[in-house]
Amino acid sequence: MHRLRFLLITVILCCSSMISQAENISLAPNHPQRYTVVKGDTLWDIAARFLNNPWEWPKIWKANPQIENPHWIYPGDTIVLDYVNGRPQLTLQRGEGSTGTERLRPRIRTTPVEEAIPTIPYDAVRQFLTSPKVVTKEEIKNAPYIVSLANNRLIGGTGDTIYVRGLEVSADGSAISGFTVFRKDDALKDPETKEELGYNALYVADTHLERMGDPATLVIDRSTREVIVGDRLLPVIEEQLALDYHPKPAPKDIRGHIIKVLDGVSQIGQYNLVVINRGRRDGLEKGDVLRIWRHGQKMRDWVKKGSSKWITLPDEKAGVLMIFRPFEQVSYGIVMKATLAIHIGDLVTTPEL
Repeated sequence: MHRLRFLLITVILCCSSMISQAENISLAPNHPQRYTVVKGDTLWDIAARFLNNPWEWPKIWKANPQIENPHWIYPGDTIVLDYVNGRPQLTLQRGEGSTGTERLRPRIRTTPVEEAIPTIPYDAVRQFLTSPKVVTKEEIKNAPYIVSLANNRLIGGTGDTIYVRGLEVSADGSAISGFTVFRKDDALKDPETKEELGYNALYVADTHLERMGDPATLVIDRSTREVIVGDRLLPVIEEQLALDYHPKPAPKDIRGHIIKVLDGVSQIGQYNLVVINRGRRDGLEKGDVLRIWRHGQKMRDWVKKGSSKWITLPDEKAGVLMIFRPFEQVSYGIVMKATLAIHIGDLVTTPEL
């Protein structure tokens, strides 16, 4: 009798532990048991098929602590959901004639890494990964500038020659070959403190150096706006971020606002890019995920007789964004999910877990 009681207690404790572990993972409603990766998928898309919160993917893969970068998942691979000790876990069935299923783990693969699925749509953020995009007054003041265009032109474009003052050689004595032309945009300000957080640098053109000097001679390789005298230049520093994003909840107690929409978009939805008034000084890193909240509307209470009191409805969940490029005081984010219309001024916070 005592032995039976002991066995029952043991089973109950084991089951409770398994349930507790499983409760840590919030699976998506109607999640598939298996999914075959296709070209155009992103890691976020795949995680969202299985999880309510795609940024929780490390929990479902942490049985493989050696994994640091999941981008060895390729089109044709099949992701399978099973349970290990009552806990959901993803396994991988290779698409190259493999018949078995294996735990996700790094392995050598001859397919070029560029063909692996990215975390987020790279095309959406590509142009915002080259050169600094948020600059200070001091950086603008000290940046090289266009003093003239060839043949005394007033405006320039692709293929034209420009003359630039202020270019310097690098520490090893070599000249930097590529430069981005930019133009100062409106100041980015904190909506609460009114602190000036920097300036968004409008992309104008890409150039390459033809000849050093004062002024130096450069040629415009590509332009999206008219190049004019007074435009500033910064060296091209491309950050290869698309292949090493690791979505994770932002640090605790992050609370900020969307202060700008990038690239001239008027309405904010999925895959649109925004600027928020929080950055590295607040602990934000690339890959950090934030919840977007739409401010509650103000309305009058017309129900209570004689009442004209204004009330504010609760804030509503409007979407999720991921930081893809943090700066010191602001960050660039990409909206990964939008369930309501999103606006400048909407709140962003650490996601609830």
